[in-house]
Amino acid sequence: QVQLVESGGGLVQAGDSLRLSCAASGRAFSNYAMGWFRQAPGKEREFVSGISWSGGITNYADSVKGRFTISRDNAKNTMYLQMNSLKPEDTAVYYCALRGANIVTIREGLYDYWGQGTQVTVSS
Repeated sequence: QVQLVESGGGLVQAGDSLRLSCAASGRAFSNYAMGWFRQAPGKEREFVSGISWSGGITNYADSVKGRFTISRDNAKNTMYLQMNSLKPEDTAVYYCALRGANIVTIREGLYDYWGQGTQVTVSS
């Protein structure tokens, strides 16, 4: 089994920055893609960003391109999401996910493990 734990969420004002972290533990394996998703109140969960094992391939939702940056440190089994220029519409619970294959995808059904989520609230 794999456990994913997100951290770094909080309450910020519009224009501020936050960095989310996702620490993976448990089953030891390599060569897997990871991703960030978010779910706003009353809305379905949506893809935010994904990253390949090496970090050489990344993907972003159009709504966050140019503001968010995904990265990972495999030595620490940790993935990050740097969020800049936050907007009230970024308010959501942010989830990290791990896919047991090194293929970045926006499809949440293809991810095998999920964290519990961390709340991000952006006030106007």
